Amino acid sequence: MTRKRYSDGNCLKILRQVESDLDGYCKICEFLQVEGRSINHKKVERIWREEGLPLPARHRRRKRLYHHSASIIRLRPYFPNHVWSIDFVHDKPSNGRPYKMLTVLDEYTREALAVTVANKMGSSEVLEALHALLLKRRKPGYLRADNGPEFTSDPFKDWLTKIGIKPINIYPGSLWGERMRPPVPKTVLVKT
Repeated sequence: MTRKRYSDGNCLKILRQVESDLDGYCKICEFLQVEGRSINHKKVERIWREEGLPLPARHRRRKRLYHHSASIIRLRPYFPNHVWSIDFVHDKPSNGRPYKMLTVLDEYTREALAVTVANKMGSSEVLEALHALLLKRRKPGYLRADNGPEFTSDPFKDWLTKIGIKPINIYPGSLWGERMRPPVPKTVLVKT
């Protein structure tokens, strides 16, 4: 079976016909091959570049986050009450008044331990919410928090070390901590 070879002009006509429906030369090349036209993907890419058509965005490969001491940053929980995550969730209802929700999560069981809601919340209110939670439950070994002013203040860190909880701060610029944000219970979101 002889393969039909397309000249640059014919290939360009075909690309212009198909270009409006598909985005990127990779998808167009796949489409043409499914249609039964045998066009080399390198030729499609070359003509695509020469015409100045937009190229698909390249995806950067994600690297593992390592600390300067060559140990992995993330401490994994091995049992309940080993590592708790604490973070704020912000929202603004229809009346326009913003509020904060302090959420505390046990990373091993993925259980939302506490959700405290207030219009404004500083480090002293965070300490009050944690103190009430620690009266009900056993204290964790570690408390993971971001670098917000409520969690990096000296009174907050002193209180944690005094009761024997080791603080873990998320390094600035790392996004993996956002995945561990505690889920907000639907009952809190439904109430207005």
